[in-house]
Amino acid sequence: MTDSGMTGRALQIIKTTDDHKFELDEDLLTQVLMQDEIKDRFVVVISVAGAFRKGKSFLLDFFLRYMHSRYIKHEITDWLGGEDEPLEGFSWRGGSERDTTGILMWSEIFLYEKNKDKLAIILLDTQGAFDSQSTVRDCATVFALSTMLSSVQIYNLTQNIQEDDLQHLQLFTDYGRLALADTGKKPFQRLQFLVRDWSYPYEAEFGAIGGDAVLKRRLEISDKQHPELQSLRKHISSCFSEIACFLMPHPGLEVATNPNFDGRVRSITPEFKQSLRTLVPMILAPDNLILKEISGQKVRAKELVQYFKSYITIYDENDMPEPKSMLAATAEANNLTAVAEAKSLYQHQMDEVCGGTRPYLSSGHLEAEHLRVKDKAIFLFVSKRKMGGEEFSEKYREQLEIDIEESFGNFKSHNENKNIFKAARTPAVFLVVAIAFYILSGIFGLVGLYTFANFANLIIGVSLVTLAMWAYVRYSGEMSEIGVRIDELANVMWESFMKPIYQGCMEKSIQHVATVATEQALGGGGGRSGSASQAMNGKIKKS
Repeated sequence: MTDSGMTGRALQIIKTTDDHKFELDEDLLTQVLMQDEIKDRFVVVISVAGAFRKGKSFLLDFFLRYMHSRYIKHEITDWLGGEDEPLEGFSWRGGSERDTTGILMWSEIFLYEKNKDKLAIILLDTQGAFDSQSTVRDCATVFALSTMLSSVQIYNLTQNIQEDDLQHLQLFTDYGRLALADTGKKPFQRLQFLVRDWSYPYEAEFGAIGGDAVLKRRLEISDKQHPELQSLRKHISSCFSEIACFLMPHPGLEVATNPNFDGRVRSITPEFKQSLRTLVPMILAPDNLILKEISGQKVRAKELVQYFKSYITIYDENDMPEPKSMLAATAEANNLTAVAEAKSLYQHQMDEVCGGTRPYLSSGHLEAEHLRVKDKAIFLFVSKRKMGGEEFSEKYREQLEIDIEESFGNFKSHNENKNIFKAARTPAVFLVVAIAFYILSGIFGLVGLYTFANFANLIIGVSLVTLAMWAYVRYSGEMSEIGVRIDELANVMWESFMKPIYQGCMEKSIQHVATVATEQALGGGGGRSGSASQAMNGKIKKS
């Protein structure tokens, strides 16, 4: 127990790993929330989030002083403590490097009864956003988890509410809302903007009244705004049931610049202390407590454990999209636009070469046209000005080449369908089979081999029925799978039997023509005719 009487400590219930994953310390969480006097109570969860090194943990320690004074000692007046009492609780320090990582929970849960409801009040501290070691996904995940689990989310800012603060808030809350089931209700409860070091008290006074005036101006939607700015403000309003703002002064130069400052109230400016006396009860006084609700249902401490487990599992799964920085998102959109233009060029020019109204092209001609148009499309992509650098763009170029090859496959198939000889192959194969077996049937009948003649007639019947079925499929569009199988059977018969016979007949025909030509040329000299005959035979072998 410390001099202040605090018996709790900060517990790191959600840890960050070296590979930017988040792990829940379920044992610690269960140890705190599943105590007999706590587990069945409804919870009030207060969390502070925002950029790193902006005094979140420092502020939470004043929250602890109030909670300990109000809910443990039952004292209200002197909760700020003695002038020379060091500030204790969540770890904090001055300097430019981050101190808090992951999400921390104060182990001492404060108990209270409100309107016959037994409450457990929980304080959460979060890892600061936008430090040099955290990715955009890290920042978005911490803020999203904090917002999903809290009943009051304090968004800690400095000096002003700027447009980029709203953009980050949109990104983080949307990442949280993405993980929740859409119930048609606003997914989060109270958002409390807290502007530290407010420097314009002549425009808006310190406190809640000035804060609400500033917030109203920042979230105001007008017809003169760009649609993107209107959409951002509508998104924020649609996420939270209640939004408020509080303006705080600077705590003083000694707080900001003295490396030995340990939180003694004596070193803090009177304006800052007065703001603390207003802000902290505004959030933590019994009448101002907001119970944690999910889908309109109050959440008990034992249920909050399960929500922690469920939410951390969602953000560990691979199907959650990767939130991107503004530069990465812009560069991605920029490269995707260049890819789309290049693909459009390829599609348009290949349509002109072998589109629906164009005649059939030989495979070699089509391949040459494909390579020519592909080079033009890739040159268009490369020549476009793109953000992100060459290494970033290289993966989009590779994807463009893959997409072009897939498109070429479609053009190739479409072109092959225009080949009248290939289209007529199936009926030709079955007609040839029917004619061949018709002749064989007649021969077998003449010589008295009626069994073979009947078998030949059976083959004729099967061929004609198959041909009729193929014609029906082709012209009706039904039973397409049967049509594919018939085409495959015709191809097998052509490649295995008919094509070799056809090529053999053609070779014999060419040899006969060559022989006749040689005999006619004998009058021109034997040596010459012999060499001509050898040359013709060489061509036959090559063919």
